[in-house]
Amino acid sequence: MTDTSTIKVKLNSNEIYETDNPRSINFKEDLLKKGVKISENSPMTPKEVIPLSFLVLSVISIAFIGLKDSTIFKNKKLSSVDSLDADEVENIKLNFNSVAGNEEAKESVKDIVDFLKNPEKYSSYGARMPKGIILYGDPGTGKTLMAKAVAGEAGVPFYAMSGSDFVQVYVGVGASRIRQLFKKARSKGKAVIFIDEIDAIGKKRSSEKAGGSEERDQTLNALLTEMSGFNEKEGIIIMAATNRLDILDEALLRPGRFDRHIEVNLPDVVAREKILNLHLKNKPIGNINIKDWAKKTAYFSGAKIENLLNEAAILACKENSVKIEDYHVDKAFSVVLAGYEKQNRDYIKNKDKKITAYHEIGHALISSIVLPKEKISKVTIIPSTKGAGGYTLSIPEDSLYQSKEYLRNRIMVLLGGRAAEEIIFGEDHITTGAHNDLQRSTSIAYKMVTEYGMGETLGLLNMGSLKHELSINENDIIKECKSLIDNIYKDVKNTLLKEKDQLDSLSEKLLDKETLYEEDFK
Repeated sequence: MTDTSTIKVKLNSNEIYETDNPRSINFKEDLLKKGVKISENSPMTPKEVIPLSFLVLSVISIAFIGLKDSTIFKNKKLSSVDSLDADEVENIKLNFNSVAGNEEAKESVKDIVDFLKNPEKYSSYGARMPKGIILYGDPGTGKTLMAKAVAGEAGVPFYAMSGSDFVQVYVGVGASRIRQLFKKARSKGKAVIFIDEIDAIGKKRSSEKAGGSEERDQTLNALLTEMSGFNEKEGIIIMAATNRLDILDEALLRPGRFDRHIEVNLPDVVAREKILNLHLKNKPIGNINIKDWAKKTAYFSGAKIENLLNEAAILACKENSVKIEDYHVDKAFSVVLAGYEKQNRDYIKNKDKKITAYHEIGHALISSIVLPKEKISKVTIIPSTKGAGGYTLSIPEDSLYQSKEYLRNRIMVLLGGRAAEEIIFGEDHITTGAHNDLQRSTSIAYKMVTEYGMGETLGLLNMGSLKHELSINENDIIKECKSLIDNIYKDVKNTLLKEKDQLDSLSEKLLDKETLYEEDFK
């Protein structure tokens, strides 16, 4: 019998009793002689206990080590995200000569450079330099380049970080990085701190206290505190860039913080010519008409122009050409806007080619009629790697404003492809080729009605400014947009019907040549 203090007895009636274990030597033998069935749970022997104990201790030890390593890992991770990783450049080689165009923006920061060089001069006049400068404008216009040029002209260290570098999972890390950044800049005496995409931490704050919002708020507060805490005479200028000035927190934009706001615009035709010359300076160029390309690249940013010329250089290199010629830039122009031409076109049916030809000539013909000042650069039915079955490239005019008439004509051009399909192939055989055209025309019509004060439903009211103060019937706005599009579409069809002979002849010509140019439309 087991060496336990009690034993359990089960009778034939299934009743169970528990009693003391007599632990006598012959107790088990006597029970067996009486026909009693015995079942016993033997305790573990020392030989069995030792390995099991070792196993349990091993599991506990492994768990402890794992927990310890996890803590170390977590601490290392926290240390990593807390550490500053600012791009520091001691000697910026760029200056204002490296920035083509944007003369107004350059003029607005020249006094900052002078201040960094001679802070005592401004102090003698009792003048205070702006603590912070916001550069705002479309992507690729040269905001980062402008900030680097300021540091280069002044001959001071340049510290650059992105706003997203400050936003982390762990609350407080962003604020710590802000403090480290300013401490590092102060150690140099004079410096330019540049925060790109500052809207990542500087958006208007809300009352909601989500985890990400709390971290962003703490980071923004740390930035505001640091900006309030240093003296203008220290020679540290904070510059930041954003595409959306309107979404930044008011506390960030008030005097004493980022109190100078400089718009960095898309380059005009004169600036584009300067940018072209700047980026072609160190390239082997042949007969390239720079003035002509300055006109063709309307609404191109500086970065987009640089990319255009880089693509042209790559194409010239592929051909082992001695120099970059005008036709290389022309090919690159199509690549940048529409992608590379698809080489394998055997799968395209003749019927689909015909649909594409009429669709593209519909765009081009309407454009030549309602927007005669916009030159048609290229019309092709060769599909591109960006998904277009064909495309029409026209060169828009540089313009400060867009009139109601212009926007209406722009919608006409966008609807020209669909209208041509319907006229030639019938209403039941229109295709999905106008998908992007319809998106863009709808967007223009909606903005005309809701933003530009060119509709009847809202009149001169701007829908964005109303916010939630008034209950607006969206259906009325949609009805007006639809009515506007429908009326324009009727005008487009009537125009193409009057020019049906030209629509047919140009489409046949496009089918034959696959690509038409400006001279084909004269």
